[in-house]
Amino acid sequence: MSDDEVLYVKKQKTIHYGSLEDSERARLEAGQDNDDSNDSASEPGAPPPPPDESNEYMGLEEAMSRDKQALLEEFERRKKARSINVSTDDGEVKRNLRQLGEPICLFGEGPAERRSRLRDILSRLGEDSVIRREAEEERKQFEKDQEQTWYHEGPDSLRIARMWIAEYSLPRAKQRLEDARRFIELPATTKTARSQELQKKLQQMSIHSSQIGDTRPISYCSFSPNSKLLATASWSGLCKIWSVPECELKQTLRGHTCNVGAIVFHPKATISQEETICNMASCAADGSVKLWDFKGDEPIADIEGHMPHRVSRINFHPSGRFLGTCCFDNSWRLWDLQQCTEVLHQEGHVKPVYCISFQTDGSVCATGGLDSFGRVWDLRTGRCIMFMEGHLKSIYGIDFSPDGYHIATASEDNNCKIWDLRKRAHIYTIPAHNNLISDVKFQKIEGNFLATASYDNRVKLWTNKTWQPLKTLSGHDGKIMSCDISADNNYIATTSYDRTFKIWSPE
Repeated sequence: MSDDEVLYVKKQKTIHYGSLEDSERARLEAGQDNDDSNDSASEPGAPPPPPDESNEYMGLEEAMSRDKQALLEEFERRKKARSINVSTDDGEVKRNLRQLGEPICLFGEGPAERRSRLRDILSRLGEDSVIRREAEEERKQFEKDQEQTWYHEGPDSLRIARMWIAEYSLPRAKQRLEDARRFIELPATTKTARSQELQKKLQQMSIHSSQIGDTRPISYCSFSPNSKLLATASWSGLCKIWSVPECELKQTLRGHTCNVGAIVFHPKATISQEETICNMASCAADGSVKLWDFKGDEPIADIEGHMPHRVSRINFHPSGRFLGTCCFDNSWRLWDLQQCTEVLHQEGHVKPVYCISFQTDGSVCATGGLDSFGRVWDLRTGRCIMFMEGHLKSIYGIDFSPDGYHIATASEDNNCKIWDLRKRAHIYTIPAHNNLISDVKFQKIEGNFLATASYDNRVKLWTNKTWQPLKTLSGHDGKIMSCDISADNNYIATTSYDRTFKIWSPE
């Protein structure tokens, strides 16, 4: 083996087993520095120098160092990605991706993959300062907009309706306050005697009569103002009028083609209203609202404007001139039956509006929605004067007390909440049932007790002021869908999923 070959083997061993300094030292000891190698390579006819393994080793070290650094950076990035909070709302995730200039959706990508992609992008940016800055700007803009009050010119029919409601409600409010003052002045013994008599009467409540009302579940019931008739609505599309307490069928109303959500009497029906004009109104899941008289089985008029959205509940204004309708387009409407037009299309809820109740004065109304919130609206100005926040799930029933300031709400969270309009606050929660509460009603005229109907097949009665339980009405085999209290306080009606309605009275 020649001297050059021996030197080459030494270099190989130095490269693989020695350090960089050792290889450099060996090269210097052999006398082959950079200048000598360059000179020998330049001589004509000289053999080519062996490859410079030291340069290769240094390149390998640099590559490994770069790969190691990149690997550490990747680990740090992934660690940072896991610590970044990303919204679980898919709409919010898409909005953030749009702000970053990224596609909001890739082919075959689901919400979970989209969140992971956003988290990965944010980790590569170093921090989510971009989204935070955008969100802060949007919040400031929103607060700025909230400070401003926007007015839009309404139709002349709305001005006429609001002026009429103001003139109608003010004398009634004055009378209500005078009645409240007279009641306060009564001796305490008289008040106690009245309360004890009422409680004794309610504790004696039992089934007076039970009637199969239809071939499908009965969704709603309401007593006539004179307490001698009961109207029921069914999922079959039929509405029926029954005598009280005999439960004899008096009239069948045909016109709806799908589930009827509610049927209500005009406030003056059976008292001073003629039988040939509008005495009842009903609504259905297809958005139809129909007006009825006491003579025929066909509607005398249709109120159009809700389709294709469902109308869940309706209610007459205490004057009977206006009709409020709750629509699944997240709004409620006020219809002027005298002007034959819609005077108000009120938005404000973020989910469908399910129920509505008017104050006895007629100046304000309360609405409850599937967004779990309730709102009180001043009909004379159009403002929302109270926001009811506290329920955890949808509100299915709402009712004003005759005292004018107590409001009861029934919710899917199994609770009934009592609100005070004077304080604009929630004052009591009744953990009423073991299932969702489908309806709630105050006693008419006086409001001394409250009835709640639930999907646990029971109706419960509660005292006013203390909200203590008085009586549980059990007898239905299915979910109770609605209840009502007669104006003379002698009867309570309930309708159920078992296709029956029952009338309860003291024994």
